Amino acid sequence: MHLSQNGLNRTFLALLLALSVLSVVELQGGSTAQAVSENPYQVIYNWGELPDGREMGVVTGVHPDPDGEHMWIVERCSTNQCAGSDLSPIHKLDSNGDVVKSIGGGLFAWPHGFDLDSEGNLWVTEGAPHGDARGADGFDLGMGHQVIKLNQNGEVLMRLGEAGVAGDDATHFNGPSAVQVAPNGDVWIADGHRGGNNRVLKFSAVGELLLQLGGGIDSLSREVSRFNDPHDLKMDSQGRLFVADRGNNRIQIFNQQGELLSIWTQFGRPSGIWIDANDKIYVADGMSGEQWNPGWQRGIRIGDAKTSWITDFIPDYEVQNGSGIEFLATDAEGSIYAGQVGRQRFEKYVRVRP
Repeated sequence: MHLSQNGLNRTFLALLLALSVLSVVELQGGSTAQAVSENPYQVIYNWGELPDGREMGVVTGVHPDPDGEHMWIVERCSTNQCAGSDLSPIHKLDSNGDVVKSIGGGLFAWPHGFDLDSEGNLWVTEGAPHGDARGADGFDLGMGHQVIKLNQNGEVLMRLGEAGVAGDDATHFNGPSAVQVAPNGDVWIADGHRGGNNRVLKFSAVGELLLQLGGGIDSLSREVSRFNDPHDLKMDSQGRLFVADRGNNRIQIFNQQGELLSIWTQFGRPSGIWIDANDKIYVADGMSGEQWNPGWQRGIRIGDAKTSWITDFIPDYEVQNGSGIEFLATDAEGSIYAGQVGRQRFEKYVRVRP
């Protein structure tokens, strides 16, 4: 086929336009992701004040209150451990970062996963697996391996799992790392943390096991619908379950029947996920880099949960080894609240550019 010079010029311009619209770049390992703009957020370090001038412990859970005006956090009793402490690890903060309520003292040893259900009840997991030195103090006290439901006054409403006893059946966990309550009351649990059972389970609102994904003997796996350190769970407006399959550097997405819908690798090494009411997805990658995920930069990747496109990236320049951001959530204005694990710091990110 013969093209005139004008035809060649039009074809070339059309190709350039297509490339500029797609803005697709090839990443190491064959994955693709949308090119993103300069970081539009400004960070406020050490946001929030605990009662009596207490130091902020490692923040392992963040969730907005249903009232839209307060933010709940879970922190490990001003250090990285709650076993033997009578300090309250769960706090309700106002928009200025001041604590208006603290609950949960003496209930947890090594709190990890966190969720609020549609009625405002709080769900917290004990995330230390069997053999993990960080859980030893709690195990000695007969604590750990549970998911605990509380109301906002700190009263225990339900316990799943047997306190201090690890297992892999319907009534035992091994360091459950995350909990997500569906709108109908079903409870999804990631079980468990590093070296745990590498499974995701679904329970009814009254604690009856409904289904299990992954797990079993030698359960750590890179196969689809199986896991290596499932670290967080979140649900979008369609009811799809997003699993931060951290050890496999991917997010796996399932429907409510446990059927695999998609696998995303463009969000790095995901430790924490947040999906807002508009299906905007925020993924905390606090472990990429030479130690765990060479060739990837750690930080917060922000995108569209419907299309999978990444639109913004907040880089983390401070840490080369150890863990960075692992837990995060947003408020009604779109500000991000994040727990820096390795730096034992709670941060707020405010959007300053469109």
